[in-house]
Amino acid sequence: MIIWFNADKTFNVKIPIENKTFANMTVCLAVTLMALGACFVFSASARIDIEYDLTKFYTYPEFRQALFFILSIFLVFIISLVDYRKLSLGKGTLKSWLKNPSVYLLVISIIMLIVVLIPGIGVTVNNARRWLRVGVGPITLNFQPSELAKWAMVLFLPAVSVMAGKNLRSFFKGFMPLLMLIGIVTLLILKEDFGTALFVAILSLTIIFMAGGKWWHFITPLPVLAAAFALAILSSPERMERIKSFTQPGDSTAQTSGYQIRQSLIAVSTGGLLGKGLGGGISKYGHLPEDTTDFIFAIVAEELGFVGVCFLILLFILFLIMGIIIIQRCPDDFGKLLAFGITFTICLQAVVNLGVVTRLLPTKGIALPFISAGGTHLLLTAAAAGILASVARRS
Repeated sequence: MIIWFNADKTFNVKIPIENKTFANMTVCLAVTLMALGACFVFSASARIDIEYDLTKFYTYPEFRQALFFILSIFLVFIISLVDYRKLSLGKGTLKSWLKNPSVYLLVISIIMLIVVLIPGIGVTVNNARRWLRVGVGPITLNFQPSELAKWAMVLFLPAVSVMAGKNLRSFFKGFMPLLMLIGIVTLLILKEDFGTALFVAILSLTIIFMAGGKWWHFITPLPVLAAAFALAILSSPERMERIKSFTQPGDSTAQTSGYQIRQSLIAVSTGGLLGKGLGGGISKYGHLPEDTTDFIFAIVAEELGFVGVCFLILLFILFLIMGIIIIQRCPDDFGKLLAFGITFTICLQAVVNLGVVTRLLPTKGIALPFISAGGTHLLLTAAAAGILASVARRS
């Protein structure tokens, strides 16, 4: 540890850690979380009445997750070596726009959000048309455009906010164009996925605020945003049922979201201190819907108990601390804002998921980062962690 005094008699403390150390720590933490996720998905997918046909391995969620886990390891490591400043728009020249990957990601995600709403093209799962299905030989790939749109906003908004500079503090020159973009993306997601739409709106506005937007700019559109989300809730019987299930969880029929919350709480409460052992839970045997995705944390609590839950939460806290350190160490505004967006997105998503599983929040369909099953979710989250490691490597 090095301590030195400045001319104004104040002192600074410097811990001489190589840049690559924080990058490697970020990569290792992400890989650890993904490895735990693969184990939990395998355990939650276990069925005593299934004979595995390995020639059709991709039809089993546990094997799909293992495959995506391997791909994600390579992805997070490779992206961590790429200079994150390639995502910057610089001074906003046409050349910088045409060369920026986040611009293309955003355009592609908006097109996909439109396409997924077309009947016959978008695939309906759990009464919501959120997926695009692509056949690759004997393998069928399901892709969720809203997940890509979320991360495209996390990458694009820091770039355009830093490019805007002081104009961001102008309502019409800086804030309004970004608000219109957020509105377009949010409305396209809102029809079929209320939880993700609300999540994208919150994280997008938070990034703009952290970039230097004036607080009163955010108050101005609040009535319109509140009215839009209220209308989305009132116009959907399923969303009204979720609110009712949250406020009145007594309905335990299998057709209601109240049943899912009830079974989740049962799984969490029966785990005890040390749990029933990995693979020893019973909630996964048809009792808890979405046991490998949105409610996988309940399986973790049942099988690993309070100790396992605390360990998993500790890993996310370490990820948050690592993100804060990277933000503080980064020398440029774009890197700081990019690191903030990634850290905020992953940690807020984890908090929301845990809140839903423990009935602190209504069900929203938000996955647990790195842990929940899903190829789109895992690959994009791994890529984001790789970008965060890239910021650390060059700070």
